[in-house]
Amino acid sequence: MSLAYTKKAVVLVSGGVDSTTCLAIAGKQQYHCFALSFDYGQRSLSELRAAKQVAKSSRVKEHKIVKLNLGEIGGSAITDSDISVPEQESEGIPITYVPARNTVFLSYALAWAEVLLADAIFIGVNARDYSGYPDCRPEYIKAFEAMANLATKVAIEGRKISIETPLIDLTKAEIIKLGDQLGVDYGPTVSCYQADNDGRACGLCDSCRFRKQGFRDAGLADPTAYQG
Repeated sequence: MSLAYTKKAVVLVSGGVDSTTCLAIAGKQQYHCFALSFDYGQRSLSELRAAKQVAKSSRVKEHKIVKLNLGEIGGSAITDSDISVPEQESEGIPITYVPARNTVFLSYALAWAEVLLADAIFIGVNARDYSGYPDCRPEYIKAFEAMANLATKVAIEGRKISIETPLIDLTKAEIIKLGDQLGVDYGPTVSCYQADNDGRACGLCDSCRFRKQGFRDAGLADPTAYQG
């Protein structure tokens, strides 16, 4: 693979609504997209199958799936089967928060971006309709970008890497409307924290509630397959 200069981006792709929209935006902005997903011990692997389908249909230059095991650390209902996924709204940061997940993911993305001589990393974090995770906030992204450009050889040599968060100030409905305008097919995407092996969503977890409300508010049909 040639590393000659082109406008390149590493895009974090989980298989959900936000990352799929983010990938479409990066492509629209004429980036050559390199998709990065993680098998990190999450409760449902349906999202990884969705990520593969999204990456394939988006014709990314390459799609890597990195295997981690954040389940060894625990502390989250997403990675620990002994902790139940909440099915009602709760106060504070929910137990579905995975400790340091975005920091781990962005660090891998940064390493690949440096190898590719990429200009940017795209991540679909959102600070409006979300569960209150601390690593989705603008100040966190700003701090990570500053660190990235202190810690990499390419940045020291004058080639800085930007962390792009095109969805950070949008509501879920605005994200879905934007994706619809870009021709995104949300049918294959999986957002549920506890989707079954067929990719059917529970319809009750935080992520499902935000997704259902987003489609309602956007005035678009929800293509999600739900359990029951």
